[in-house]
Amino acid sequence: MVSCSLRPFLLYKAKRSKNVFLLLIIKKLSKFTFENTESEKRRKDVEKNLVLLALGNERVGEFSIASIWTSLGSGFSERVADSPMAAKAPSALPPRSAAVTKGYSFASTWEQNAPLTEQQLAAISALAHAAADHPVPSHVVKDVPVAKDQDAPSESADLPQQLTEIVLLNSHQFYKWHKDLEAAMKSETEEKYRQYVNSLTGALQICDTLLVQLDSTLARFGDLQEQHQAVATKTKTLHDACERLVMEKERLVEFAEALRNKLNFFDELENIATQFYAAAMSVANAQFLPLLKRLDECLSYVGNNPQYADSGVYLVKFRQLQSRALGMVRTHVFAVLKSASTQVQTAIKDSIDGNNRTYLSEGAETSVLYVRFKAAASELKVLMEELESRGSRKEYAQILTDCHTLYCEQRLSLVQGVVSQRISEYAKKEALPSLTRSGCAYLMQVCQLEHQLFDHFFPASSADAATLAPLVDPLCTALYDTLRPRMIHEADLDLLCELIDILKTEVLEEQVGRRGDSVAGLRPTILRILGDVEERLTFRAQTYMRDEIANFLPTSEDLDYPDKLEQAAQTPASEDEEGRESFSAWYPPLEKTLSVLSKLYRCIEPAIFTGLAQDAVGVCSVSIQRASKLIAKRSSPMDGQLFLVKHLLVLREQIAPFELEFSVTHKELDFTHMLEHLRRIFRGQAPVFDFASRSALARTFSPRVLENQIDAKKELEKNLKLTCEQFIMSVTKLAVEPMLSFITKVTAWRTSITATARIRAADSEEPKPLKEQAFATPEKVAEMISKVNETLYDVLPGVVIKMKLYLENSSTRSILFKPIKSNIVEAHGQVLAIVEAEYTRDDAEQIRLTSISGLQAYLDELC
Repeated sequence: MVSCSLRPFLLYKAKRSKNVFLLLIIKKLSKFTFENTESEKRRKDVEKNLVLLALGNERVGEFSIASIWTSLGSGFSERVADSPMAAKAPSALPPRSAAVTKGYSFASTWEQNAPLTEQQLAAISALAHAAADHPVPSHVVKDVPVAKDQDAPSESADLPQQLTEIVLLNSHQFYKWHKDLEAAMKSETEEKYRQYVNSLTGALQICDTLLVQLDSTLARFGDLQEQHQAVATKTKTLHDACERLVMEKERLVEFAEALRNKLNFFDELENIATQFYAAAMSVANAQFLPLLKRLDECLSYVGNNPQYADSGVYLVKFRQLQSRALGMVRTHVFAVLKSASTQVQTAIKDSIDGNNRTYLSEGAETSVLYVRFKAAASELKVLMEELESRGSRKEYAQILTDCHTLYCEQRLSLVQGVVSQRISEYAKKEALPSLTRSGCAYLMQVCQLEHQLFDHFFPASSADAATLAPLVDPLCTALYDTLRPRMIHEADLDLLCELIDILKTEVLEEQVGRRGDSVAGLRPTILRILGDVEERLTFRAQTYMRDEIANFLPTSEDLDYPDKLEQAAQTPASEDEEGRESFSAWYPPLEKTLSVLSKLYRCIEPAIFTGLAQDAVGVCSVSIQRASKLIAKRSSPMDGQLFLVKHLLVLREQIAPFELEFSVTHKELDFTHMLEHLRRIFRGQAPVFDFASRSALARTFSPRVLENQIDAKKELEKNLKLTCEQFIMSVTKLAVEPMLSFITKVTAWRTSITATARIRAADSEEPKPLKEQAFATPEKVAEMISKVNETLYDVLPGVVIKMKLYLENSSTRSILFKPIKSNIVEAHGQVLAIVEAEYTRDDAEQIRLTSISGLQAYLDELC
């Protein structure tokens, strides 16, 4: 019945899903054939249901099998000719049972109520054809071979024996067979669980047996635990009693030991006193330092426990022993240092007398003063280290200070004469800068050697520069006393600046900074020398500004402007000489001011420099203004103005790099408010002593503090601005003074016309027009324009040339000439407006006023 294309697909799905019913149905369907056309339709319904059953469609439920059997029972005939039951079975189909009819009706109703759509049917048909076109998978072919004809063996050969041998003739037999199959499957399932229950029951019995044995074992363990607890309790009691006894014994032993240790400090008094007062005891003895250490321990303990009986008595006795021991140390140190000094002095005398010299050479000086002294006093090193280790205590700090003093005194007695003699030799041969370098270098060498020697004996104290001050300060004073008389008589500013540079850069920054603490004692003296040099430099700078700038008396050559500038411009100069020649064209006080400021800027403190710069700029401005007046009388007012503008501009430009505030605040006491009160006292109008109004009297006689701030830079700017304005006005008047006079007269005429307009209106008199006035006739105006043009084209170029001579910077000239051009153009504009308003065209042609655009172009080309 099933088509050959659909059969492999159904067999494959049945094998994959292990659907026994589907296999059985496929086997049965292979035995049916068509009867008529209606059977063909039913065959398609059966194939559709089989495909849905194979695909596991949810619509195929428990009645799918009945529907298939119903379809088989109406219209198909079973092929039994070749079957074993062909002889027994009738030629026709058995009659339908009620169950089959009912199942078929139910299936028909199902199909009617839930029919498949055309799309679903097309999908099933496409699936069937696709399965027919593709070969059966290899594993399906191996598992389920397909017969080539209808007489081939059955496809369900691997089904259970009882299922393959049963031949179902109708639905009743199928339902019976299905029920038996379900019973067999249920029996097989229950048998598996029955075996599992039996195994669990056996395991449960074994567990019960184990639990009984476990309870017995636990009971026995409980008895053993109770017996062990009783034994442990008795043992712990005995152990605790033993521990208490042992702890009591240890406490008593510790107490006895502590008592013995504390009493030892008091018992040591007699032992230490006996050893200190022994005749053989000295600081050099090997037992002295351990004995001193034990004395310190006893003294510290007794001092920290004043609650003990007789501790005060013992403390006094211990202090007496300590004072005696430290006195022995002081005496020993002094004796050793004195002996070492004596040996060194003897060696110095021998070295000088043997070589016929007045002073030691550098090599001999180091060998005698330091190496021999270190060897002679070597025994002090261990003692000093011991004292420094206890320097935190007051007594030892004092003895250390005394030892430092003794050491410095002995070393000073050895070194001072040598150093003074060496510096004196330098002073005889060298100039002041060289003497400063040599003296500082020699003193730094001496300080470094002294610091190394001091560090050998006092390593813990060498870090403090103050400990060597009693030795280093007198040595530095020798250099200071040599330099000071020569510094205070030095008047050369360059030399003083050089000294400051040597002390600041070479000595303080390079040498002292590089050598560190070893020459730190020299720093105060160098700073003192530096302060004196700066003070001398400040005084000399003030004197120089007063004599060379403020009171400068110019010669005729100094005031020879503009010839001086013309000569400088005509003289060819190389690049190296160009700067010097530009300076030579300056007024001497300006050059001296800038020179002294440049020298002082890097030498003195900013606060001092600010005051000096304020004074220098002020006196230089006054000196330049005074020279400007002299030049104005000697050459011309314009030369004086340009001279002043040039030098004020240079001064402003050159002081800008200093980046300082040139303002100084001066405080003064004002007593002017006291004059009236004094007058009243002298007249007898007010008492001198009036205790009732003493507060008012105190306020009256208290001077007022007035602050006056002077800014030289602002004053310079003010003078420069004023001079530029004067120059602009003078050039403007020179160029267009006739125009300005004409404009002033026209303005006055118009004012008078306006004032007398009412009176003339009453008299019915018309005022005369402007061109009929005597000063404003066309001929007069033309003459005025001619003079102005002559000045503009003949005189003004000379002014511009003179400006180029004084002012080398083109931008400066443009800034200064710009207002002049504006004034000239404005004057021409006003005259042009007057001509256009008051004159006819013929008059304007006669006047021939220059056009504004032409004038502007000419002036722009001019400068």
